[in-house]
Amino acid sequence: MAENHPPPDSPVLPQTFDGAKQIRFQCRKGIACWNACCSNIDISLTPYDILRLKHRFGISSGEFLQKYTVPYEMERDSIAGVKLRPVENGTACQFMTPEGCSVYEDRPTACRYYPVALLSLRRQDESTDRDSYALVRETHCLGHNEPRPITVDDYRKEQGLVEYDELARGWRQLVLKKKSSGPTIGKPSVRSRQLFFMACYDIDRFRPFVASDGFNDLYDLPPETLEKILGDDTELMLFGFRFLMQVLFGDESISMRHEAVEQRRLRHQAKAQRMEIEAAERRAAERDGMYENPDE
Repeated sequence: MAENHPPPDSPVLPQTFDGAKQIRFQCRKGIACWNACCSNIDISLTPYDILRLKHRFGISSGEFLQKYTVPYEMERDSIAGVKLRPVENGTACQFMTPEGCSVYEDRPTACRYYPVALLSLRRQDESTDRDSYALVRETHCLGHNEPRPITVDDYRKEQGLVEYDELARGWRQLVLKKKSSGPTIGKPSVRSRQLFFMACYDIDRFRPFVASDGFNDLYDLPPETLEKILGDDTELMLFGFRFLMQVLFGDESISMRHEAVEQRRLRHQAKAQRMEIEAAERRAAERDGMYENPDE
């Protein structure tokens, strides 16, 4: 079973609960701690967060990633996550203003959830993840003292999280499946890690990859399906999750042209054999050189 849980020094309280739990919280302009949580950020982004924000700024996913984010390893030598880059030489969010969040309508999932933490877990014999929640209590936050009771489910609806969570579910399942599989699938190759980053975060680079002849020689997508995927970022993102689940874990949901797959396998096999022969020839030449020049 894999679970994303807080580290020992986290402000996330150890007790977990479901969506029916009633909390007391409100963040409002005028509260004494206004903007405090945005002054020292550590905000991981989901693929849908990136999609919403790059649309807001009218830029490509690559431009957004370069200007506003930094990558990080979720586990050593494993798949990558993406975090918001703070202001230069500081810790504050680039989107913070005295009036509050300048991208509030498209703010990331982590910002919407605060002060609730989403804890997802996935058992090895289950195909989907389970959600539970915990409360985050930081000394600077005075929102817990506000006299407003609300259930977690209602808070999630209020913050627009139902849509955000649904559109990030496929990505979370990928992350949790990697964690639950552990060493059984081994360390992802460099190519696998590059595919994961492109399909999850750099959607505008993933699109020509899916549109390429090489991709469509292998994958048997009906023309109308391909047109729908290529014409809508959200559809392309969701397709990317399916693609990665198939490539990384063998959960096949995209039809393949098996003749082309076999031809590619034979080409790779022939290439590997050529490399082995060339390596053997080099070793033989080196041995011959040693015998011909014993004093060197």
